[in-house]
Amino acid sequence: MEPEPTVSQQLKEYLSVTGMTLKQFSDICGINAGTLSAMLNEQRRISMHNLDRLTRGMGLAEGSLYEAYLKGCLLNSPPDWRRMGPFIHRCAELDKLDCLERLVHALADHLAYIPLLFDMAELLWNEGKMDAAAVLYLCVAQCEKYQHSERLALSRYRLFTIELGNDQESNLRAAAWFEEYVDRLDESNQLDALKDLADVYASLHRWDRVQFFAEKLEHKSLIQYRHRLKRKRKEAVEDGPSRELLFYLLYAYLLMANVCDAYQEYDKALQYVNLYSNVKLLGVEKLSEAEQQVVRQFRQWGDGNAYLYRLMSGEVEILANYAEYVVHRAEERIPAMYRILQAANRFGLNVDHLLEPRRINLLFEKRSSLLGIYNAQIVANQYIRYLSELSLYHLRAQRYETGFRYLLEGLEWAMRYNHESMLIQCVRLFEQYRQEASESRREQYKNLICGVKKDEETKLLVDERVQLGSSCWTAG
Repeated sequence: MEPEPTVSQQLKEYLSVTGMTLKQFSDICGINAGTLSAMLNEQRRISMHNLDRLTRGMGLAEGSLYEAYLKGCLLNSPPDWRRMGPFIHRCAELDKLDCLERLVHALADHLAYIPLLFDMAELLWNEGKMDAAAVLYLCVAQCEKYQHSERLALSRYRLFTIELGNDQESNLRAAAWFEEYVDRLDESNQLDALKDLADVYASLHRWDRVQFFAEKLEHKSLIQYRHRLKRKRKEAVEDGPSRELLFYLLYAYLLMANVCDAYQEYDKALQYVNLYSNVKLLGVEKLSEAEQQVVRQFRQWGDGNAYLYRLMSGEVEILANYAEYVVHRAEERIPAMYRILQAANRFGLNVDHLLEPRRINLLFEKRSSLLGIYNAQIVANQYIRYLSELSLYHLRAQRYETGFRYLLEGLEWAMRYNHESMLIQCVRLFEQYRQEASESRREQYKNLICGVKKDEETKLLVDERVQLGSSCWTAG
């Protein structure tokens, strides 16, 4: 197999085929003819700026010469960050991840470049180039895995957040991998990391882990908040967490209330509602404008959750108040209707009057509050559970066609998010009412289940290949 031609060789070939002189091509690409001559004779290194000019001048797509440049100019010479840094950034801009990975793999042997790779990863992170940033963070994490540095912990945190997606089981693995690094983060990132971990476990209903991280979030946010109060507000730390410190303390109590709700300890949940709804109980009096915004949002959540916990404890007469609260808050309708349906199924309530007028609005979509966008995994979890409870409600009312329609929709969403517990719940519910399903619904269910089995077989095959590859790499 012939070696890939270098950039200089490709330029010579281009000039030969087109019959251009250096002066003519110089006018086209904007590079001095003398500089071009030195490049052709490989007497001068090609900069990234000139590489892109050559590419445009030769009429090639952006990045077409990057593989040749990487092999001929970067990997076969001593590392030079002045050229490698711009190359990494351009690869990120053009999504040339293969080139990026090859260069980063080569730089991993030079530990002096790890801090520079980390700084570049942070730059790409802030620019929203997450896939490229992940390549660099992974290299940093692997090279410093035996170190107890903040750089290692922050790389692991960034990788954790990048890996979060639609696959709930993958999210669980990502959270488990990241847990041990939380305490190594600096204060400016630790609170966000604890919240993110708690949110992932909440979306999976792993309430023991939610409680664990909620308690840590309460402890650490309370320490930081009290420390901040001792200082003048104008001396606030610039590189603090992404939200007001008060937010994390109140969010910890909201998480604890959710845990109590899951364990049906509604009186205890109401005590936590009181804590995050009334900050004066925490000794908080003077609030900044941003803190007042936080307090307003938690008070609003507290009003709704107080109705919810009273409803779930058996005070069914509070349903009308809760429904009225939800009517004026579109962003709360799906989670609220999920819980209203749960209460209806538990206590045998008729909530038909709450369903039809709102169905057109109860579609899966991103949700936001006064404080920003809701966690995507929690939103997906609530929507799937809403469909499950809605299907059960209709099936119990012997509205079988409607019930199976929502049930199979919920099964599809559970598959899409690889939400194992809800997938099992949907399957169990279908089997319970199978004899009432029409032939077309049974066929649809069969096709969906076959898709689940196929996905599982593919996942097992991929896992086996990964393990085999890892074993071979270790042995080598």
